[in-house]
Amino acid sequence: MQDPRRSRRTALLALAGGAASAAFPVLAQAPGYPSRSITLICPWPPGGSTDRHLRTLAEIAGRQLGQTIVVENRPGGGGTTGPGTMALTAKPDGYTIAQFPMGMLRLPHMQKMQWDPLIDFTFIIGVSGYTFGLTVRADSPYKTFNDYIEAARKSPGAIDYGSTGVGTSPHLLMEEVAANAKVQLTHVPFKGNADLMQALLGGHVMAQSDASGWDKFVDGGQMRLLVTFGEKRTKRWPTVPTAQELGYRVVSTSPYGFVGPKGMDPAVTRVLHDAFKKAMDDPKHLELLDQLNQDAWYRSGDDYAKWARESFARDKLLIERLGLAAKS
Repeated sequence: MQDPRRSRRTALLALAGGAASAAFPVLAQAPGYPSRSITLICPWPPGGSTDRHLRTLAEIAGRQLGQTIVVENRPGGGGTTGPGTMALTAKPDGYTIAQFPMGMLRLPHMQKMQWDPLIDFTFIIGVSGYTFGLTVRADSPYKTFNDYIEAARKSPGAIDYGSTGVGTSPHLLMEEVAANAKVQLTHVPFKGNADLMQALLGGHVMAQSDASGWDKFVDGGQMRLLVTFGEKRTKRWPTVPTAQELGYRVVSTSPYGFVGPKGMDPAVTRVLHDAFKKAMDDPKHLELLDQLNQDAWYRSGDDYAKWARESFARDKLLIERLGLAAKS
């Protein structure tokens, strides 16, 4: 006959094990994956806000997977060269993935690409969105965003700004501002955040339209933040107005996430999704989002793909309205 005390202890242990499993869900499993390091393509140069964000997420998610996630910088094409090359050349085995910036959904409307943003990728997870702003050097004559726009009104084409590339959100939001304000601005494209910031600090451009990689320069007094482009003012720079409240009718956060080549095994995709989802909730990651003044933007792979389809259709109308669509 079984000892009743042992039976009770066995039942309690089973309950405790079940509770622990509920509190700490086990990551999805794909047999044998990952068995080696994973490459995460950052389509921007080192040192910018996206590079900082991806390296932190990769470090945390790598611990979840038990393998290193190596961030590889492949800038160019307004953030499209890295993911586009991956789609054309990488195996869909889960060992090469990439950030998927908004330019991937916009540049195909502006020029012919070798890849299709909706067909040639496996959508893994939506992660975050940017805080965009326009900055000038601390010694710039433009004290406010309205000063900058008025200068463009008085000298059409003589006032310039740099962005992270043609078709990127920092480029298109300024084109929207210019169209709404009925002024002409000269756009100077760069490969990414780091070289754009150096160009501004070196006096090679008058202003910089970019995500919050400029945060340390603004807080350190080398740059002045004139405007941000969110729905509301930021927590970190609450005295800086939004373009919306100034009457320019532009709001942009440019969400992004991670993708792989098309045809990935759903089990492998799920492993990556779960690892990055847990990494997103890690205190170290949340602290970095605060530093960058970014919000989390979680989307499952299916929801991310649905959002991409909707954004692709919507941005076609924007690009046509701005006169930037490819000539057929």
